[in-house]
Amino acid sequence: MDPKGQRVKLNDGHFIPVLGFGTAETKEVAKSEALEVTKFAIEVGFRHIDCAYVYQNEEQVGQAIQSKISDGTVKREDIFYTSKLWCTFLRPELVRPALEKSLKNLQLDYVDLYIIHFPLAMKPGEELFPKDENGKLIGDLVDLCHMWEALEKCKDAGLTKSIGVSNFNHKQLEKILNKPGLKYKPVCNQVECHPYLNQSKLLDFCKSHDIVLVAYGALGSQRVKEWVNLSLPVLLEDPVLSAIAKKHKQTPALVALRYQIQRGVVVLAKSYNKKRIKENIQVFDFELTPEDMKAIDGLNRNIRYYEFLIGVGHPEYPFSEEY
Repeated sequence: MDPKGQRVKLNDGHFIPVLGFGTAETKEVAKSEALEVTKFAIEVGFRHIDCAYVYQNEEQVGQAIQSKISDGTVKREDIFYTSKLWCTFLRPELVRPALEKSLKNLQLDYVDLYIIHFPLAMKPGEELFPKDENGKLIGDLVDLCHMWEALEKCKDAGLTKSIGVSNFNHKQLEKILNKPGLKYKPVCNQVECHPYLNQSKLLDFCKSHDIVLVAYGALGSQRVKEWVNLSLPVLLEDPVLSAIAKKHKQTPALVALRYQIQRGVVVLAKSYNKKRIKENIQVFDFELTPEDMKAIDGLNRNIRYYEFLIGVGHPEYPFSEEY
């Protein structure tokens, strides 16, 4: 079952389910778990699966999708699968081979959405995070518009149905939107978004260009020190969210997910806990009042959990801009 058929139309005519299952894993999670939990997520009703080359688990996630197709739970066209182009493959000639590598790992003929994971080009090669002897990231200079043209070719070749971006600020989006000879607009911009970083300015900008905002980190963050500033407050312990959750007899996590859906944001729920995966699909079973929405809007404090500090100093580091 597609949860209540909740999908939104992208600017290229395809549809994306408003609730997605995030498969990013931490070091603590074994790859075999990605297979198990993705199968489970599909069983309980998730139809939108968000993954990426850099998570290094596309093989397992692909196996989960194949097994749910072969046992008749879903057909390929019921699944909306997103993959992401990693920073070491942003040179135009490396884009299609990178997508083909993901497709091979997944055992799929096409992905539904292929997005640029981060606007920061890094030195091409096997290393996912190429660093110099001082531990500083080795960048690469690639024009955003040239990367985009390579993605457009992947869409024309039928390797992906839709193309978009992730972690772009509005100026970087504008570069692509204003590109002479633009063939396809990005359908989405996937960014960190939650009540402590509600991205209202970026959301307005995206809506004005018919670009869907997709929220990752919608529940705050998993406390992984490599990626996250651990000194920040824990979103799901927020008293306002907790009070609203109590009132609706829901969890703070469900309130945080519902908040995004009601403001027109496609939201990813990442969990490797079966009980919570099953719970997250209940986001369609209740509605927040306009007062609830206003109270949650009031929690915004520009707290970014995923700062990607390793990229600071790169000319395309996106988070120095206000939005």
